[in-house]
Amino acid sequence: MTSASQHQPRVALVTGAGRGIGRGIATALGARNWRVLVNYRSDADSAASCVQQIEDSGGEARSIQADVASADGRATLLRESLAAWGGVDLLVNNAGMAPRQRVDILEMSEASYDEVMGVNLRGPFFLTQAIARHMLAAERGGTIINISSMSAVVASTSRGEYCISKAGMGMMTKLFADRLADQGILVYELRPGIVETDMTAVVLERYQRLVAEGLTPIRRLGLPEDVARACLAIVEGHFPFSTGEVINVDGGQHLQRL
Repeated sequence: MTSASQHQPRVALVTGAGRGIGRGIATALGARNWRVLVNYRSDADSAASCVQQIEDSGGEARSIQADVASADGRATLLRESLAAWGGVDLLVNNAGMAPRQRVDILEMSEASYDEVMGVNLRGPFFLTQAIARHMLAAERGGTIINISSMSAVVASTSRGEYCISKAGMGMMTKLFADRLADQGILVYELRPGIVETDMTAVVLERYQRLVAEGLTPIRRLGLPEDVARACLAIVEGHFPFSTGEVINVDGGQHLQRL
């Protein structure tokens, strides 16, 4: 951590932590003696399983049901997070969704746009605002990690709302990094590529074929554990002179190649 006292138990709030990348991050933190707040929107069983996995590894965890897209949900999340262990040292904005249907941007509905932006950008922005205010009041620094996507810079015209939301998260990272650095709060963006999760399951065979054909220099799909390792590198203090930084976890897909 940036300036939290080392003797104090460190508390991490990971949104969308029941499955996929969020679960990989939550369990990795739990195994490193973090107290983990496992946020979920609707899948209580997956969240409970994540908590159990952390406890089985010797860590401490609690689940919190809240929808980050909702102002009431964010208020609940902040209130219950502070009630659990008295503070939050690390916020991981991981909760996200793809559009319910992939359609051409000429056919995209306003309802789909609003739903995806609410979960992927508006929710994380205002949750970060609330958690940052708490961190400032606590005067012990902190870390914020935004889980973005290669879709922040790679156009996909069948899911434009998702791409726009992740591009917006990139600017959100810069804004909070600039605003909070003087107070010892560092902000980072992890930008995963194609990772094997529930979100990619519907097009997994296509992605596997593209990767095998050379879409990425490292010819395999990513795993939640790959993103979790990048998260651990940040919170264990290996980037103390960086903030607003983008770390690609994408098998090299961001490289421009001939």
